[in-house]
Amino acid sequence: MVSPVLLAAARSDRIRRLVTAVPLTRAVVDRFVAGEDLEAALEAVRELTGDGLAVTLDHLGEDTTDRAQAEATRDAYLTLFAAFAEHGLTASAEASVKLSALGGALPGGASIALDHAREIAAAAARHGMTVTLDMEDHTTVDATLAALGKLRTDFPSTGVAIQAMLRRTEGDLADLVHEGSRVRLVKGAYAEPASVAHQGRQEVDRAYVRALRTLMDGDGHPMVATHDPRVIEIALDLARRNGRTTDSYEFQMLYGIRAAEQRRLAASGERMRVYVPYGSDWYGYFMRRLAERPANLAFFLRSFVSR
Repeated sequence: MVSPVLLAAARSDRIRRLVTAVPLTRAVVDRFVAGEDLEAALEAVRELTGDGLAVTLDHLGEDTTDRAQAEATRDAYLTLFAAFAEHGLTASAEASVKLSALGGALPGGASIALDHAREIAAAAARHGMTVTLDMEDHTTVDATLAALGKLRTDFPSTGVAIQAMLRRTEGDLADLVHEGSRVRLVKGAYAEPASVAHQGRQEVDRAYVRALRTLMDGDGHPMVATHDPRVIEIALDLARRNGRTTDSYEFQMLYGIRAAEQRRLAASGERMRVYVPYGSDWYGYFMRRLAERPANLAFFLRSFVSR
């Protein structure tokens, strides 16, 4: 029962104000977020890439309420790419972008977000990088896939996150397994109704493996976003069965979660990309990480006991 409560809290302005007012120890926030500014993000990326890991950067922010916020998010990505180029970090890096952070929920938001995403994708391409569209709750899937199709006209390497928990996912994947298609498969981190999403851990796990088989059987580039040891072994077995080389798929994990396993996979020759969030608007992301695993919540609560 804890996870649904935390996921609901992630969208609550009242609880947001309460939690963000608490003087959290840096150990808590830093467990999941690289930092609040660009310099902190660069420092984290230097450490990760130095250990042989690839990265995808997420400038935190969602549910943008005005156009100035959307433009500021766009500009943050443009600044990020320039900094990566300046510091020689582009080779192992990409960016993850939420359309809601680019103005997707504003009046005329589909057009606004697409324009901003196109500018971000163009800037990434100039530096030899690419962009992956994050997927949000089920109400955004059609808009996200529509934007993906338009972006791929000019930027075919644009990736997209697909949530295994959604019942529609198996159908969506049929259009996303073509050559060059980069798809990040996640379980899903939003509270979704049973009418649109599988419920319960085992049901979601089975849906994830079905979707993973589809991706590994296809001609695209699967991005296997999981921390589950069983799923990692299944992915490795499917890759072998399909004759995939290690550059034709990759694993992805969140910053601060199973760091030793991230490095083990990289050391074994697998491509391992770490999802690195940074920025001051960390609340929604933070709450979803607490909801995903009881161990995360226990870590959060222990930080107060130990103060």
